[in-house]
Amino acid sequence: MNRRNMLYGGVAAAAALAGAGAAWWKFQPQEITPAAAALSAEAFWAMSFDSPDGKAVPMSSFRGKLLLVNFWATWCPPCVEELPLLDFFYQENKDKNVQIVGLAVDQPSAVRTWLQTRPLNFPVGMAGLGGTELSKSMGNMSGSLPFTVVFGASGQLLHRKIGKVLPEELVKWTQLS
Repeated sequence: MNRRNMLYGGVAAAAALAGAGAAWWKFQPQEITPAAAALSAEAFWAMSFDSPDGKAVPMSSFRGKLLLVNFWATWCPPCVEELPLLDFFYQENKDKNVQIVGLAVDQPSAVRTWLQTRPLNFPVGMAGLGGTELSKSMGNMSGSLPFTVVFGASGQLLHRKIGKVLPEELVKWTQLS
């Protein structure tokens, strides 16, 4: 009886280790080669998104500035928690060659409704569900939100972050370019 329990315990431990190893492998940060990052950055600069009111938001119009692109959704609590911080930061730094663009990975009607009660001063583009794939191409392998990428004034991808941004990170990122 004791030997059987030890056998079951050993099998359970091996299964737990295998599951933990598989989860670690699946969710570990994925490194993007410099060539892949350059390719995704160039593709990004050629993109244009519709604003919630239907106007074009071409990414090329922000070249030459430090650009923070924030992928967010109305149904994502950390996303909506960080938007006032991003908006305040944008208002304080827009005259310093810093630009923020929010790319909503959401339904246009939900974004329009949300923005009516909480307007933002920086441009918002409607990325829709394709925004998840775009964020994955920039290093967000899990497709998590919020996700922020920072492009330098010359267009290169400088930094990426999964999760809510902190004020000190925003300050640090402005010194990257």
